[in-house]
Amino acid sequence: MSTSVATKRRATTGAVSSLTVPLGVARPVGAAAAAGSGEEVYAELCSALFSGFPRRDQRLKAEQYLHGLLTAQGRKSIRNIAAQIGGPAAEQSLHHFVSSSTWDWQPMRAALARYLERNSCPQAWVVRPMPIPKAGEHSVGVDRRFDPERGQVFHGQQAFGVWFASDELSVPVNWRLFLPDPWVNDRTRRDRAEVPQEAGEETLEECAVAAALDTARWSDVTRKPVLLDIRGGAGRAALTRLAGAGVPVVARIGPGSRMAIADRSLPGFGAGPLSAHQILESLKGLRRPVSWVDTVAGARTSRTSLATAVRVALPTPGGERMRPLVLLGEWDDPRRGPARVWISDLTHSPVGSLLRLTKLARRVERDFVEVGEGAGLRDFVGRSFRGWHRHITLASAAHAATVLAAEWDTSYGSGYATGRTAS
Repeated sequence: MSTSVATKRRATTGAVSSLTVPLGVARPVGAAAAAGSGEEVYAELCSALFSGFPRRDQRLKAEQYLHGLLTAQGRKSIRNIAAQIGGPAAEQSLHHFVSSSTWDWQPMRAALARYLERNSCPQAWVVRPMPIPKAGEHSVGVDRRFDPERGQVFHGQQAFGVWFASDELSVPVNWRLFLPDPWVNDRTRRDRAEVPQEAGEETLEECAVAAALDTARWSDVTRKPVLLDIRGGAGRAALTRLAGAGVPVVARIGPGSRMAIADRSLPGFGAGPLSAHQILESLKGLRRPVSWVDTVAGARTSRTSLATAVRVALPTPGGERMRPLVLLGEWDDPRRGPARVWISDLTHSPVGSLLRLTKLARRVERDFVEVGEGAGLRDFVGRSFRGWHRHITLASAAHAATVLAAEWDTSYGSGYATGRTAS
């Protein structure tokens, strides 16, 4: 039997703090962990994330909530979580801890990020949208909107998570809840949901970028390339904001996005702005096979794509100097147009490295489906802004406990015990 991740890293992380570990947590949701490894990861996470609480009772409530997220069956509501530790009295106590207490979730998220940097090797930050269907009208941020992943309109909330991702695992560490116009401009709604004054109007794309920028402000957290999808918005504004903060970016764009070829040695230089599709099709003779490891299907499978990267520059107003970027195209079928198009400011990265970096979005998608859903990322049933943020912060910790406790060589490499795979 292979050794757990936590045990493998014991030499570098130090001894686990002495904590009372609730019974049953040795089998986190979705993971077939080695005996005892779940307890070790749970203890380490509790020590790393909850030591900042000034009061012992807050630390205890946080441990109880995390324990409930890992062990409760079905939806991870406060009621179901409380049923694991004491029934109605515990429910009232936990409800107050999550929805009405005063603790700040940001230090806990930053601590989770630092813990992951010590115990794994994140290669990128993947910004993933998360639609949250809701039946009622009172949950903060609820509105009718279009979900491009499902291709349909839904009623609910929209959030963006920042996931620390590598080929082996991914964990959400930061979140931003999108507030549509009715919630931004309706004072009664804002007051009822305790929306803070600084939460203002923004587009979905601005919300996604802000989530990454918020993460970049944490101290002692190493900045990594940010992967995000800007096919639906003003890409230049997003790239400019991230560049201004010194955050490297790899952004998926639409084939119709316009830019100019910046490499003098290539045909089309000096022709002015062209669509990404036109540029890549005109230079498809430069495509080269790139190998990458597919971890989504359950087993680690070697795959090959055709790809090419071209130096480009985005048009700028007022004759400003155009910022150098690289356009990356990937083909699934060499007889068709590029299946995926990305733009990046990592202009010195080889095409293979860039393409393999984009595949981390698939890693995140798989982990969200197989672990994040079961850890309760979309399960908060309260109405308050602060309650939502506290719940999802603790649910992110439950997700981390699950993936880190999984057996490195067997359970995690060949799929989680849930048997579900990402599409």
